[in-house]
Amino acid sequence: MAVAVRGGRGVGGASGGGSALRNFFSYRVFVSAMFTLLFVATLSVLFSSRPTHHGSTAGNVYVHRTFLALQSDPLKTRVDLIHQQANDHIALVNAYAAYARKLKLDISKQLKLFEDLAQTFSDIQMKPNYRTALFETDGPMDEDSLRQFEKEVKDRIKVTRSIIAETKESYDNQLKIQKLKDTIFAVSELLQKAKKNGAFASMIAAKSTPKSLHCLAMRLMGERIANPEKYRDQPPKPEFEDPTLYHYAIFSDNVIAVSVVVNSVIKNAKEPWKHVFHIVTDKMNVAAMKVWFKMRPVGGGAHIEIKSVEDYKFLTSSYVPVIKQLESVNLQKFYFQNRAENATKDVNSMKFRNPKYLSVLNHLRFYLPEMYPNLHRILFLDDDVVVQKDLTALWNIDMGGKVNGAVETCFGSFHRFAHYLNFSHPLIREKFNPKACAWAFGMNIFDLDAWRREKLTEQYHYWQNLNEDRTLWKMGTLPPGLLTFYSTTKSLDRSWHVLGLGYNPSVGMDEINNAAVIHFNGDMKPWLDIAMNQYKNLWTKYVDSEMEFVQMCNFGM
Repeated sequence: MAVAVRGGRGVGGASGGGSALRNFFSYRVFVSAMFTLLFVATLSVLFSSRPTHHGSTAGNVYVHRTFLALQSDPLKTRVDLIHQQANDHIALVNAYAAYARKLKLDISKQLKLFEDLAQTFSDIQMKPNYRTALFETDGPMDEDSLRQFEKEVKDRIKVTRSIIAETKESYDNQLKIQKLKDTIFAVSELLQKAKKNGAFASMIAAKSTPKSLHCLAMRLMGERIANPEKYRDQPPKPEFEDPTLYHYAIFSDNVIAVSVVVNSVIKNAKEPWKHVFHIVTDKMNVAAMKVWFKMRPVGGGAHIEIKSVEDYKFLTSSYVPVIKQLESVNLQKFYFQNRAENATKDVNSMKFRNPKYLSVLNHLRFYLPEMYPNLHRILFLDDDVVVQKDLTALWNIDMGGKVNGAVETCFGSFHRFAHYLNFSHPLIREKFNPKACAWAFGMNIFDLDAWRREKLTEQYHYWQNLNEDRTLWKMGTLPPGLLTFYSTTKSLDRSWHVLGLGYNPSVGMDEINNAAVIHFNGDMKPWLDIAMNQYKNLWTKYVDSEMEFVQMCNFGM
């Protein structure tokens, strides 16, 4: 029994020992195989990643040095890092150079610079002293050579990065787009500023009294003072109230402008002796106006009546809303007081504050029936118009019970009532159509009998009183005119009255030549230096350039 047991152990021990031996040898083979595969993989990586731009010799040197780097010398690792940095920057400048060629930009200097930088990196690495001391040595590396090599590479890297930073915007499309947007915005801002400054300067030039006009008024006044007997007032002529004649109303303080209007009417009239001109000015210019027409009487037997606003005694603050409003402390502050809160270069704001728009002389047109009680019709003319044809046909137009004969100015959505009136005000919104067509002041034939019948001056007073706080409209006489003559205006053919010669350079000469009256409405009046040259001669040909004071005052005709 005992023997059997021992025998069993012997056989089992031999078998177990053989199995353990086979397992040990199998493990050795497996480990050897793994090390072999790892070694082959390492060789493959090293050979596939070696530099390709130095040629076969440099590649062999690099592989040789890489194997040596497996040893523990720290300088070899440092060389690897420097070498890799140099190669990275060579690739970078080559990429920029290739992009420059693709864009075909006018940057030949930059292109050459990039190519030179890439070559410089290669030249540094290929220097014989560095190859001998750093790349081709089997022994320890020369630390001084490494330090010098590192310094040169880093210096070139610094220069490269600086150049790329400076030229980056030439290659970065997003940066180019943003820079272009910034430039467009800046130019747009400058343009808007220039437009505002130009409009402001133009407005100042338009609203100021030119030296030539001031000179003329002073010369005429001097003539009146020097020869008082010569310029005594004459008794009124019966023609001034004769309803069978053709009557004109001109309200202005500009002597030369009024003379042009009168001259142009007379020279184009078929029967000038039947024309009567009612000129009204302020008391400062009435004497100068009288002297002018005394020195230069109109031809053809036409009749001239010259008065000042003060000659019409019914024009008092108790009757005329504009005079009452001018006495208001708030309006005086708004129009005349020079305070910091009123200081502005905004053209529209400055325009709103021009007291001319609230002057009595400007609003006289609403009192024609009372100023000329014996007349049936009268033609109102602004002082910045020129008459080119006989106008007597206007007195024969069938007005159909309407009061105001005028040329409409609307086209499309432009020059509608909404452009002139505040339709957010409930009273305006309730009574008027915002799309109603506007018309022009400047040449208007008025049926004074129909005006009296409709009591339109009372309508004007109603609206002007309501607008003391400027909530219905901002400025001028056209908005109250649109309200006053709403539904009582007869539209005339556009050829009677062509507008825009004081602001619109696109008015065609065919349209101008076909017009009975041309109107220099706008800031560029024909007597100013800022007048449009293409239209100025249409006005200057009616100026009495032979008048001695016109020559002395240098009107530049």
